[in-house]
Amino acid sequence: MNTDGRHVVLGVTGSIGAYKAADLVRRLRDHGCTVTCLLTKEAEHFITPLTLQTLSEQRVYTDLFTLENPHVIHTHLADRANLLIIAPATANVIGKLAHGLADDMLTCTALATKAKVLLAPAMNVHMYQHATVQENLRRLRQLRYHVVGPNLGSLACGYEALGHIAEVEEIVRAALPLLGMAAPKAAQPAAKPRSASSASHGSAKKRRR
Repeated sequence: MNTDGRHVVLGVTGSIGAYKAADLVRRLRDHGCTVTCLLTKEAEHFITPLTLQTLSEQRVYTDLFTLENPHVIHTHLADRANLLIIAPATANVIGKLAHGLADDMLTCTALATKAKVLLAPAMNVHMYQHATVQENLRRLRQLRYHVVGPNLGSLACGYEALGHIAEVEEIVRAALPLLGMAAPKAAQPAAKPRSASSASHGSAKKRRR
């Protein structure tokens, strides 16, 4: 692991919540963290590697195999990481990790690292509530993965429901203690989003278009 104790590897997957990765990088750097980003192919539909490279001032990785670096990249990053954050974490990547599947840069790094892993799930409410996804999350928690969110919020599919990625501030508050750092005090918004841990699995409401 990195000797300064503050090297975060941020994995970004293919969800509309990927746009929050830019602010998450900025906020982590504000707390003195070095952030290296990994994007899945699907994530590149929502946010560009150049955006995250500019904000992080670190190379962004998308391909498992490359001739541009002499290292085996995923093991190199896995060894350097003090914390792996996957935000957003889709049902797909959650399922892969729960069953030990590694077929891209992000999942290979996740399985190779000895660092703590923090997941920020984001998906459609019915996907999140599906028994398979819930079982996968239970399995990952048993494997000592940490999970923040999801929240109730406006989803891209049109529902006002559970499945919205945790706010950047919530992810940072969850991440810093895993790095041995003090978490910032929570802001006091007028209406705080309800998280998965506090929200019931009630019926979702579709927004009118």
